[in-house]
Amino acid sequence: MTTENTNNEIKSTENNSGWNFSWPKPYPDTEATAILKAEPEHFQVDEIPLLHPQGEGEHVYIYIRKKNVNTHWVAKLIAKAFGVKEMDVSYAGMKDRHAVTTQWFSVYAPKSELVLAERPFEDEDVEVLQQVRHSKKLRRGDLLGNRFKILLTDLQGDKAAIEANLNQIKAQGVANYFGAQRFGHDGGNMDKALSMLTGERRERNKQKRSIYLSAARSYIFNEVLAARITQGLWGKSIAGDIDVEGQSVDKAELATAPMWGRGKLTSAEQTLALETQVAETQPELCDGLEHAGLNQERRQLVSTVEGLRWDWHDQQQLELTFSLAAGQYATSVLEAFVTVTEPDRLVD
Repeated sequence: MTTENTNNEIKSTENNSGWNFSWPKPYPDTEATAILKAEPEHFQVDEIPLLHPQGEGEHVYIYIRKKNVNTHWVAKLIAKAFGVKEMDVSYAGMKDRHAVTTQWFSVYAPKSELVLAERPFEDEDVEVLQQVRHSKKLRRGDLLGNRFKILLTDLQGDKAAIEANLNQIKAQGVANYFGAQRFGHDGGNMDKALSMLTGERRERNKQKRSIYLSAARSYIFNEVLAARITQGLWGKSIAGDIDVEGQSVDKAELATAPMWGRGKLTSAEQTLALETQVAETQPELCDGLEHAGLNQERRQLVSTVEGLRWDWHDQQQLELTFSLAAGQYATSVLEAFVTVTEPDRLVD
C-alpha cells in the first residue's frame, strides 16, 4: 500500500476563511464520477445493535424503518406519541435522511402501555418493525456498526481502475476520515467552532456546542491522517504508534491519531513528532479544546471494510454492500474510488 510523496511539509491552513477539506486519498485517483442517492432506496443502512432488548423493564425499545426522515425528527415524533420529553427518547446514532434506514430508539416510559401502530405517524414514511421493553436506556454509541447497500448511478469512469481500487479497499481498508457532514454546510461548523473556542462568541445551546467541539476534534484528526498519507506513510506503522488503548503497536490497521483534548499526547517518537507538528498549525483549536474539558482520546487511522462485495448492473450502475464499525463513514469508502454528487433537493 503506497502513495506518492508529493510534499513532506505540513502546511498551516488559514483560520476562518481557508479551511482545508481536500484531504489526500490513499489510492490512485480513478477520475470516476457517479450519482449517490438518486433515489432513497439507492442508499440503505441497517444498524448493527450492540445489545438486544430482553422483554421487560422501564424502557420501550422501538425498531424502526424510515425513509426520507431524519433520526432527530423521528425521536420528536416518538416523544409526542408517548407524551414524554424529547430527552426521554434516545438512539445509538444518527442515520441519513435521504435514504432507507433501520435503527433502534428507546423511550423511558415505565407506566405506558402504548403500542405504536405499524405506520404510526401521518405524512411520514416510518414503519415500526418491533416494539419491546428493556431495563436500560439506549445510549449514543450503543451499536457495533452499520450495514450498507448502495447503488451508484450514472457512473462514468474506467472500470478496470475502479476494480483495482475496490480490491485494495477490500484488502487494506480506507482512510478513516471524518465525513463532510461533520463539518457542516460549506464547512460552516469550523468557523463557529473557532469563534467559540477563542472566546469570540459564547454558545449556550448544549447540542450546538457539542457539534462544534466534535467538528474541531475531527478536523485535527483528519489533518494528522492527511499528513501521514502525504508523507507516504499510508499502510505503514511507524515508531511510536499506539492503539486506541494507548498500547504500542506495529500494525498499520491498529495505528491511531488523536482526538484532541487536555493532557499530553500518548504517542511517542516519530508518531509524536508528526502529531505535534500538525497541532502547531492549529494552536487556537488545540488550546480551545484543551480548555473545553475534553480529554485526549485516540481513533484508528484505517477503516476496515467488512464483507465488501460489488456487482455491476450495467456499465453505469454499481451496487456495493459492506459493513463498517460505529463512527465510520460510508462516504470514505466511496471517495476511495469515485467522486460522488447528490441530486439537488429543495429541502435539505
